[in-house]
This record gives sequence, structure tokens and C-alpha cells, in this order.
Amino acid sequence: MSNESKIDNEEITKLPSGIALSWGFIKQPKRGPKGELSIDKIVDAAIQIANQDGLAAVSMNRVASSLGFTPMSLYRYITSKEDLLVLMQEAVCRIEVPPLDETIGWREEMRQYVLNSIRLFQIYPWMGDIPVSGIPMTPNNLDFVNWALRTVRHFQLSDYEKMSILLLLSSYAKSVGKLSADFEQAMKAGATLDTIRGNDYTGALKQLVTFERYPYLYHVVQSGVYTGDMEPDEIDDFDFGLERILDGIEHYLNKHGQKD
Repeated sequence: MSNESKIDNEEITKLPSGIALSWGFIKQPKRGPKGELSIDKIVDAAIQIANQDGLAAVSMNRVASSLGFTPMSLYRYITSKEDLLVLMQEAVCRIEVPPLDETIGWREEMRQYVLNSIRLFQIYPWMGDIPVSGIPMTPNNLDFVNWALRTVRHFQLSDYEKMSILLLLSSYAKSVGKLSADFEQAMKAGATLDTIRGNDYTGALKQLVTFERYPYLYHVVQSGVYTGDMEPDEIDDFDFGLERILDGIEHYLNKHGQKD
């Protein structure tokens, strides 16, 4: 449903142009042959460029050229690259949120949320390169916020506390997702898993990292854990970190007299 009927609302008109575009508050130009260009076509072209060559390759000139138009033609639809980035992120965040399942606990719900968030950064590595300039305000991004808040719906906590939990989970998902995407890009460029984990350099590090200079790092390097040589098979770095976060949330709930 179009939001054009609300365009005269005083508060709505305060929205940044990229946000307003994502909600459909700004009409598209009608000049030129019908259907020759649109916001969706511009955004799709920009995403294809970012998927292929990274976010740094995205420019209004590059996008216009890929579509066979002049840059000025694009500016009639999207007035800046900053707005284009907002719309690109909004487009790839269009996912189907799983239906509410009251049979699973909040920990499993949070795992699902974090895993899906990480997956976005793995599919679209350039997502992690978009600067964060404010709170999420576009429709699909707010679906993610709403989903995260659904996981804490039974918590007897303040809205501030719930939003702080959301930020904790989202920050962890972005960190792991970006790291995972970086590793995948490195492997596509020719790196091996042993190189990324540092296995190929264990011997060298054992000589370079001395007890005198690195007294706390020394034993970890010597054991082989630092480079992954002796990492236990049953431990996954992501799972370990997420479980400790969930343990912390559970401890906080228990501290405030809430058992579930």
C-alpha cells in the first residue's frame, strides 16, 4: 500500500530522502518512456555491481553506465549515493521472518535471529562496508528489529533493556558475519584455510613470540591454539561466543528474578 496519503504529515516530511524513498513517500519521475528506468532497476543494478566488485565499485556513474543511461538520469530518481546505499541495504534485507513458534525457548529464537543476520553478511559481503549513520528506519530493516524484539517478548524488562539486548545480538551477528565474509573473499582470492587460520605459520610464530615480550600470549602460541593447530574439534568459535552471550542474558534475567 502506498504511503503517499501521509506525505503532508509534518513528522513524515522530516525523514531523510533515502528513508522516505524506502517507504514510497517520494513519487518517481514520469518523464521519458514508461518503464525505461525506475528506483528498483537502479538499486538492482547497484547491488549487482557490489556483489561482483565490492561496495567501493558502486558509483552513480558506474550504475548509470550499466543501465545505458547518463548519471543525470539516475539523479532524477535517487538524489545521492548515500540514498542509494540506504536503498541497497533495504532491498537485500527483504527476507521472510519465520513464523512465531511458542514451542521453542527464547535462546533458540535468538540463535535463529543471529544466524539469519550473519547469513545476510555472508551473501552480501559489502553490507558490512556500509557506514552506520543512524538507527534502522526503513521497512525491511524494521522487520529485523521487530523480529529481534519478538525474541524478548516475555522478558519482564524495560524497553531500554530489551533494545540493549537487541544491539548486543546484532553487533555480534555483524562482527561474525563480516569476519566470515572476509575469510570467504580471501579464499576466493587464493588463500587457503590453513593460511587464514595461521596453521602454515605456527613454527615461525613459536620462534617469534617469546615469553619475555609476550608473557600471556606465549603459552597460547606454544600450545598451537593461537593458530588453530590444537583447537578442539567440538568447539566452534561462533557457537562458543553466542552461547556465552546467551548465558549472560540468562544470568541477567535470573538476577532480576525472571526464570524464563
